[in-house]
Amino acid sequence: MTVNLELDDIQRGVLQARPSPYAGTYLLLRIDDRDAGRRLLERLLPHVASAAAPLDAPDGASLSVSLTYHGLRALGLPPDSLESFAPEFRQGMAARAERLGDRGDSAPENWEKPLGSHDVHIAVAVLAPDVEHLDVLRERARRAHEQLPGVEVLWRQDCYQLAGGRTSFGFKDGIGQPAVEGSGIPTTNPHEPPIKAGEFILGYPDETGGLPPAPTPEILGRNGTYMVFRKLHTRVAAYRRYLREKAKSREEEALLGAKIVGRWPSGAPLALVSEDDDPGLGADDDRNNAFSYGDDLRGFKCPAGAHARRANPRDALDHEGLVDVRLHRILRRGTSYGPMLPPGVDEDDGADRGIVFVFLGTHIDRQFEFVKTQWLNDGVFIGAPDERDPLTGPNQGWEAFTFPRRPIRRRLPGLPPFVTTRGGEYCFAPGLTGLRWLAGLES
Repeated sequence: MTVNLELDDIQRGVLQARPSPYAGTYLLLRIDDRDAGRRLLERLLPHVASAAAPLDAPDGASLSVSLTYHGLRALGLPPDSLESFAPEFRQGMAARAERLGDRGDSAPENWEKPLGSHDVHIAVAVLAPDVEHLDVLRERARRAHEQLPGVEVLWRQDCYQLAGGRTSFGFKDGIGQPAVEGSGIPTTNPHEPPIKAGEFILGYPDETGGLPPAPTPEILGRNGTYMVFRKLHTRVAAYRRYLREKAKSREEEALLGAKIVGRWPSGAPLALVSEDDDPGLGADDDRNNAFSYGDDLRGFKCPAGAHARRANPRDALDHEGLVDVRLHRILRRGTSYGPMLPPGVDEDDGADRGIVFVFLGTHIDRQFEFVKTQWLNDGVFIGAPDERDPLTGPNQGWEAFTFPRRPIRRRLPGLPPFVTTRGGEYCFAPGLTGLRWLAGLES
């Protein structure tokens, strides 16, 4: 039976993808005065659109609000309510960095300040289809926190869509989102029925048939979700140099890149076109996610260790019966920041560029953390325990990426790290009713 979501109480950015093209800004704020923090939520609320807003709204702009554990405490949330949140959320991302593989340059001591600190209380995301609409919404957000001496903006990150909707590595982004039951947003993969709403929104049954653990009181937890926020710096020049060192031609260079990612730069999946890019397929949202891996278990078309296949193995694990992939699906809202490295350049220009990764779900541990630790940072599930995700894994230079090829497999040795964590946090995005309740808390 299809569930009916209370769309008018769910923040728009939770269920609806960012506009394309887009321009955006992320803000992190600290609450120094409890009443001022509540007043800020009260001022922001009129600008937070719900998921009931039409997909083709005239401006397509949205403002989302989420809070960290320390932010909820700063607002005066009672101790029993604070303790009802998931333990991962209460601990915060920095405390779980070792588990996540954030070591060396990616370790919390090297993160951008104040990311990962107890000073981060409120996260505000503003996204719009263009700078003009973004400026209007940013101005509203600015007015919300101005003249509130007890609230301080600590950090700002602007982002925008790169040419062709691609990441700084040159590959089309934002493909492969799961369909959420009851959202009204159709699936793009006929091989995967919509995922139960409780995997992404609190208060509804999840894939286990039960209700996911939710914070109390119910007015705060219902229609809310957890948000994982990570700023990831991409070492594009190092990535390009690596491919050129391992390839004998530009054609082979493109093929090796596709093998690493699991898709061609256009977005066309290797599962459907394994020899050459197909820009028409990559641009077709009705086809570029309509595939499975069940007919390619050995990975001759798309390697089992490719980034896209690791992040979502689809039906490739069904034959083993050991993992229910539907329990580990992720809603992702990634945005790019920094300038694109010009084509052909393989020397680092010193610019900070990368992705602001946002994950939404009701189970931080078995969604984001499971995918990160078991699928991206490990290779046991694909029979390669010493191999990590070739694109985003915490590689240190001794790891390799192996993929099947006739007559003999190909092994790419010496993978350096191509992605460095600049910081992040675990947040909670309440429903609109929950936000109003927080704004009305009494000391």
